[in-house]
Amino acid sequence: MPHPFTPVASVLVDPANALVHEEGWQSWSPSGAYALDATPYRPTNGNWATVCYRPGVTVPEGTFQGEGLLALDPGDGSPVRLWAAADPTCEVPSIRLTVTDDRAEIGANGPVKEWTGTDIQSVLADWASGLGVGTPRPAPTVWCSWYEYFTAVTEDDIHENLRAMDTLDLPVDVVQIDDGYQKALGDWLTLSGRFRSRQGIADAIRARGRRAGIWTAPFLVDPASDLATEHPDWLVRDTAGGFTHAGRNWGHDLRVLDTTHPEAAAYLTDVFRTLRSEGYDYFKVDFLYAGALEGVRHEPVDALTAYRSGIELIREAIGPDAYLLGCGAPILPSIGLFDAMRVSPDTAPHRRPEADDYSQPGQDPAEFTGAGRQWQHGRLWVNDPDCLMARPAVETRERWAAHVEATGGLMASSDRLLSLDEWGVATTRRLLSGVDR
Repeated sequence: MPHPFTPVASVLVDPANALVHEEGWQSWSPSGAYALDATPYRPTNGNWATVCYRPGVTVPEGTFQGEGLLALDPGDGSPVRLWAAADPTCEVPSIRLTVTDDRAEIGANGPVKEWTGTDIQSVLADWASGLGVGTPRPAPTVWCSWYEYFTAVTEDDIHENLRAMDTLDLPVDVVQIDDGYQKALGDWLTLSGRFRSRQGIADAIRARGRRAGIWTAPFLVDPASDLATEHPDWLVRDTAGGFTHAGRNWGHDLRVLDTTHPEAAAYLTDVFRTLRSEGYDYFKVDFLYAGALEGVRHEPVDALTAYRSGIELIREAIGPDAYLLGCGAPILPSIGLFDAMRVSPDTAPHRRPEADDYSQPGQDPAEFTGAGRQWQHGRLWVNDPDCLMARPAVETRERWAAHVEATGGLMASSDRLLSLDEWGVATTRRLLSGVDR
């Protein structure tokens, strides 16, 4: 049962000028600053509430709520105030703010500490800098298959774009194969019919002087997978004896791998050791929220402990030199675990998200939350603003490119490179050639 909310502070505000920063639970949860008369972004259905927000947590109408972090600029010239989880990797309380007339009341359902600063982004940055996380190593430049091919990607698509990188003289360090190479979620070492050899494509990438990267969603399991059929005891259960539900995507209800089960942990270790041995040294691990879902596990540990130990298992398997990018990950519980982190919802070839839910793919939500989390860059990890798309079919591609460039974060292209026009090639080359990431 969650703890009750208790008062933390009472602050005078200028209602016309005050701002509140809500920090969302995970990569895709809307995060950013709102005026006091604004309506914060909330889930538009129960599935997105599980997949993109903090599962099981609802926010009363007329209330601002941050998950482990909430900042208030009173708008009257007095210092900005930040309330933050006392131990953010172990316990992430919800922090609420309500306003009546010219007074804001702040409460939390767990221990928090307070910081002050001159503006919202700087006080968040000061808080992050005080956590003792080492300076992240620079990110490689990346080409990713997702935003052109989605799950229909083929091995021949990878080869075509690999040749195009040379033809167009694009400074791509990593060629990352995204979702679609595997048979099913959970069956990571079994190929779909669109790929012939995972090691063969890694060898081809490396033969051209580039690094091989690959996508997984390591904590998700498709009920139709061989893993789910053969090893149901490896899955997290709910208190009623069924399986913990990780939401619905790809047309399937999703289940969760229990990495506290010794055999499941050994399997996941084997997956990542195998990929590493085949030549992959850049790993995008996605839909990580699933590893932090509540449920009955083999070992009686809390969900955040299970999540962090699962990521640590992956890091041990791939080794310290491999590059690890998190996505769909609970933000505060991930501190200290990743080289880079997606800090926004997915982008898309279009601006507006589905049903105006700002957790859903679209350039507008990616820009809103990406800007709201700029304070994390270079302090907790390298920020990943999501991929550049520069082909002519992409809506407002100039504006999206400007946002990606302004973040100074991980730079990744996700076009069929031969579809780029002159502007697209020049923009892709310029962003990938940037420094100080």
